[in-house]
Amino acid sequence: MQALIYSILAGSSTALGAVALMFMGTPGKRTMAVLLGFAGGVMLAVSVFELMPEALELGSMTVLIMGFLLGCLIMYLLDRIIPHAHLSDSEHLTVENPERLSMRQNSMLRCGYLIFLGIAMHNIPEGMAIGAGIESSPELGLVIAVAIGLHNIPEGLAVAGPLKAGGLSNLKVFLFTLGAGLTTVIGAALGLLVFGISEVFVSAGLAFAAGAMIYIVSDELIPQSTSMHAHAANAGLIAGLLLGFVLLA
Repeated sequence: MQALIYSILAGSSTALGAVALMFMGTPGKRTMAVLLGFAGGVMLAVSVFELMPEALELGSMTVLIMGFLLGCLIMYLLDRIIPHAHLSDSEHLTVENPERLSMRQNSMLRCGYLIFLGIAMHNIPEGMAIGAGIESSPELGLVIAVAIGLHNIPEGLAVAGPLKAGGLSNLKVFLFTLGAGLTTVIGAALGLLVFGISEVFVSAGLAFAAGAMIYIVSDELIPQSTSMHAHAANAGLIAGLLLGFVLLA
């Protein structure tokens, strides 16, 4: 039950991005850089100081390495196969795999729907990371959920922007953005089912979570945040890393 609650909270944070866009506009570069950097720092701390050591203790180095690489591979394949988007700075949206969007004139709404699908798919392995963390300890699951929740706020902006520009009402934009985030719950349920079979599976799940989160940090959070404001991004990263270490010590 805890995993589902934590995943609901983490997933629903995408809606905060939509609300921010509707009522305040896109946040400034410094704010976004600090937020992304902070989320990245917490994710790194959780992965390196907790997930990987715990995975090694419950399993073996072989299980750790295989689970870690699987987490990285899943996130890489999602990046390559499914169209998605992120904010390259505080005002512009960068679409990855644009050839898969079949972009045409007046196709902003179509773009928004496909970005919604891409981010919804990305959130499933993130939910699995929460489920794996819960199998180790409720405290670890909560820290992972907070880190993923912070990461999901900018994702909410990436979903809401094209949908709003495509003419959807604020209510529909909010519901689509919330729906993209709540697929995290599906991932958490899968994580509980798969990784709770035995200690070896828990070990593999923790390593999988570490690989997925470190991939997200290196592929998305650090490049995005530094492109907005390098010093603010570094400050956020350091603060998140230290806070994550303190919480887990």
